Amino acid sequence: MSNHDASNAAPLQTHPLPSYLQADNLGPWGIYLQQVDRVTPYLGSLARWVETLKRPKRALIVDVPLELDNGTIAHFEGYRVQHNTSRGPGKGGVRFHQDVTLSEVMALSAWMSVKNAAVNVPYGGAKGGIRVDPKTLSRAELERLTRRYTSEIGIIIGPSKDIPAPDVNTNGQIMAWMMDTYSMNVGSTATGVVTGKPVDLGGSLGRVEATGRGVFTVGVEAAKLTGLAIAGARVAVQGFGNVGGIAAKLFAEAGAKVVAVQDHTGTIFNGNGVDVPALLAHVKAQGGVGGFAGAEKMNPAEFWGVDCEILIPAALEGQITKDNAGQIKAKLVIEGANGPTTPEADDILNDKGVLVLPDVIANAGGVTVSYFEWVQDFSSFFWSEDEINARLVRIMQDAFAGIWHVAQEHKVSLRTATFIVACQRILHAREMRGLYP
Repeated sequence: MSNHDASNAAPLQTHPLPSYLQADNLGPWGIYLQQVDRVTPYLGSLARWVETLKRPKRALIVDVPLELDNGTIAHFEGYRVQHNTSRGPGKGGVRFHQDVTLSEVMALSAWMSVKNAAVNVPYGGAKGGIRVDPKTLSRAELERLTRRYTSEIGIIIGPSKDIPAPDVNTNGQIMAWMMDTYSMNVGSTATGVVTGKPVDLGGSLGRVEATGRGVFTVGVEAAKLTGLAIAGARVAVQGFGNVGGIAAKLFAEAGAKVVAVQDHTGTIFNGNGVDVPALLAHVKAQGGVGGFAGAEKMNPAEFWGVDCEILIPAALEGQITKDNAGQIKAKLVIEGANGPTTPEADDILNDKGVLVLPDVIANAGGVTVSYFEWVQDFSSFFWSEDEINARLVRIMQDAFAGIWHVAQEHKVSLRTATFIVACQRILHAREMRGLYP
């Protein structure tokens, strides 16, 4: 190209938007981008690196072919996204859900980057998923699907590269199949390739309850700082699995009353407080809270307006929106789910004086104990459950105290404060490492 041609060329775009990134403000990735934009003014000189946070480092889309039990060949779309690995290997769950999208997995991987940095565990952020309804598959089909998916993403995962874990519709058995498949492919047992495994295969005690315990821990810390008494407090919970169910159990044991519960099978209410152990047993037997005899059936639309002091959204993302945020009467919202509150709803709750404990700190108990599991696998030395729970509580308390201090210092929400702390850690690591080559 001649000098004349170069002078007439369009100026170089330093931050062109990759073709696969859709700036959809209604989707999960769009919500994440808004959150990054809100925190950018607080990053100081590190803001020059902020575009690093606005695009995933690596996004793998895989075809997962599966021979069904009837001989038919089915194809499912799978993903593994590594958002950022500046602070360490990727870390994040794998979800099996019929509505999984690349945008969702990218956002979830980015929130994992923030979450891991917020509690200061040495991981980057990653996430994976398959676009499938696992309830439609037999156990044998589910195993074949899991093993094929693991083989397809095996080129980018590993104990020191990217460590998957359970998420929506995946569990310890899925992790066992993933670990075995990866191990067979590399020729040796690699227990550290996934976390959330059964204890007999290198899993950690306390892992199943960890996310719910973390929700409870930060809830108690926030209650202390705001003068809210846990004893007698009314609690409403959306989602009653490992997160919502465990958090409800711990709050009830601390003297709170769980008055309303909602999941995909129904919405129930008991003004005197449900019998949480009985409800947990019912959910284990029936697959959901619907039909529980110890509470009244409630109109699902009325759940968000129930009289309570503490609200725990512990289901899927995008549940608290501008359409229902105004109904919320709780003083404290503890996000057990990933991304349950939209930015518009966040603003409404903030204007109402509702304190929101964001997902990126509130549900970080799971990845914290996943970190413990990973460390135990590398050392082949395993800790007692009491020791694990004590370490978890200490890390969550320390992280929350630091975030609370930043929120007070800058007069910002806890979500923005968490992003400030986390993004500074991520971008400082990026700045120290520099760019290669």
